[in-house]
Amino acid sequence: MIRKRYFQQLDLLKESVHSLGEMSELIFHDSMEAVVDLNVDLARKTLALEYKVDILEEKIEISVFDLLALQQPMAKDLRLVVSALKISADLRRIVGLSINIAKIPDKIEGEHIKPLIDTKKMADITAYMLENSLKAFLTQDEALAREAAARDDEVDKLFHVVWVELIEMMAKDTSIISKATYLLFLSRYLERIADHCCNICESAVYLATSERVRLN
Repeated sequence: MIRKRYFQQLDLLKESVHSLGEMSELIFHDSMEAVVDLNVDLARKTLALEYKVDILEEKIEISVFDLLALQQPMAKDLRLVVSALKISADLRRIVGLSINIAKIPDKIEGEHIKPLIDTKKMADITAYMLENSLKAFLTQDEALAREAAARDDEVDKLFHVVWVELIEMMAKDTSIISKATYLLFLSRYLERIADHCCNICESAVYLATSERVRLN
């Protein structure tokens, strides 16, 4: 009976991380849609979801501490517990950065100073990384984790392209500095979210192999 409850707790922990991951994906997706379309209503709805993430993160922390204190997991079970705690922290930071993105539409009047072509490419790759880093954790797929993390190089290259283009535009036309600055922030937030996805991939590799790796 005690062992059955132990395994139920481990399963519940994985389910909680999965739920936090799904919520993180939703907030990221909606924050990007809001900023691309400058949809203030969607942005505000997205901001209102943050409290749900805090509840899920607290639930994961309580589960982790209960397992460590009362069940003393070993070997792969311990790696699961540690990975779940680390991943929940990365997901919370991803949500925080997505919330920053969702705050941008309310600060830009009119329209964007340029089409967000490369920025949307960054967001698409980052969304792929987030989805598959979580899938790699849930399925303990080392190869998928490494493949997802490898796409961080694409995000970094696009970040550099966007950054240079916006700086050059501001140098030519100082009237756009305010709007351009928010787009600089947006590209930086995306670059940082991709980095946190790499961290999740590292945790997935650790869970699957017990190997600690650096993937970005």
